[in-house]
Amino acid sequence: MEVPETRFAQSGDLSIAYRVMGEGGVDIVHVPGLLNTLELIKSDAALSDLYQRLTRFARLILLDKRGTGLSDRLPSDAPPTLEERIDDIRAVMDAVGLDKAVLLGVADGGPVAMYFAAAHPERITALVLRATTPRLRQAPDWPWGLPPDAAAQMIGDVEREWGTGVVARYWGLEDEAEIRRIAHMEALVGTPRPVAALFRTILDTDVRDIVETIATPTLVVCYPEHPFWPREGQHYLVENIEGARAFEFSGPIGTLGDTPTESAALAELYEEHLTGVRPTPEPDRVLKTVLFTDIVGSTEKAAEVGDRRWHELLDAHDAAIRRELGRFRGQEVKATGDGFLAAFDGPARAIRCAQAISEGAQGLGLEIRAGLHTGECELRGDDLAGIAVHTGARVAALAGPSEVLVTSTVRDLVAGSGIEFTDRGRQDLKGVPGEWHVLAVRP
Repeated sequence: MEVPETRFAQSGDLSIAYRVMGEGGVDIVHVPGLLNTLELIKSDAALSDLYQRLTRFARLILLDKRGTGLSDRLPSDAPPTLEERIDDIRAVMDAVGLDKAVLLGVADGGPVAMYFAAAHPERITALVLRATTPRLRQAPDWPWGLPPDAAAQMIGDVEREWGTGVVARYWGLEDEAEIRRIAHMEALVGTPRPVAALFRTILDTDVRDIVETIATPTLVVCYPEHPFWPREGQHYLVENIEGARAFEFSGPIGTLGDTPTESAALAELYEEHLTGVRPTPEPDRVLKTVLFTDIVGSTEKAAEVGDRRWHELLDAHDAAIRRELGRFRGQEVKATGDGFLAAFDGPARAIRCAQAISEGAQGLGLEIRAGLHTGECELRGDDLAGIAVHTGARVAALAGPSEVLVTSTVRDLVAGSGIEFTDRGRQDLKGVPGEWHVLAVRP
């Protein structure tokens, strides 16, 4: 197969490598798992066969996520976050000139594709998820997946043995030829320490809270005997994404579409699902991270400085917040007198914006409190409504002076970002059902 030319999209300060294959009528953006790189097209016959079959009906856009393959590499202590991987997909789509596309998320690319579909439904025509789950590590409310000791063992094995086919043992593969194939994939991805850091981020990522907000036509390709992506986790997606269609591959799990039989079955399945997709209506609900800010002790401060000075301070405060919203790509929803409601498509940017706003307010002699939550919001013209907005407001009300509080949903979506938190325990939020796990962002 002729290898298409490698191109680069600019995502922030980094170059993201991508290739475009085929000229079919359906645009598919492939969100790769850890072991998949562009250079495998040259050397992996099984994967090339799958791609070739897909190009019979689709134009396939392949990319290497930041830090791996042909994309710009990262320091070993700065693995790509969920939010950054979403930015990279958007950058590649823009570079290709795609307003909309099918998103195909495989393995750890699955949570990335899920979040993108929930946050940017206007850019997605359909979603395909293969051999993936919303969470990988075990938890009290997620009894399947990797136990903590197995996860720690895997990280250590990756740091010591990356490039030897170490992942094969976690996929239950024992054939020598298969192990050599995995070793070749590992060598193309990157070096041990950055890859181990990426594994940690993958293990810490949890997108369960956004799964039910996905409104895109979805196909979930399940491997019930997969030893790494548990069956229950795959079925969780089918049960919690409205209207999701499931297809199960039985028998031993391969890696990327390993046999002509599997490649043919996958290509036929994708074609049947994607060519019958109806145009999606304009979304009236969308996943957002909402940020509420409020000046602490505003009434007392106004009385202290007088009306004229207070109005000057408010004008300076509002201008500073709008500058930070522009810097962190936030959307001003509305001003609330002495505070703001803003929305973001990335939770890490929202947190850093809140911190910058707090620091700027201190420079004006003010203190603000801030609260953040990520959830599905109703679009009402330029306004946002819904339980997610109420949750963000109630979290902000709990914050102290110069404090930024978030829900555990936000915490779970910024794994690998380097942002640290202090546990504030479970809280009752007035008017919001249930208890909510709240955390404070460390300065």
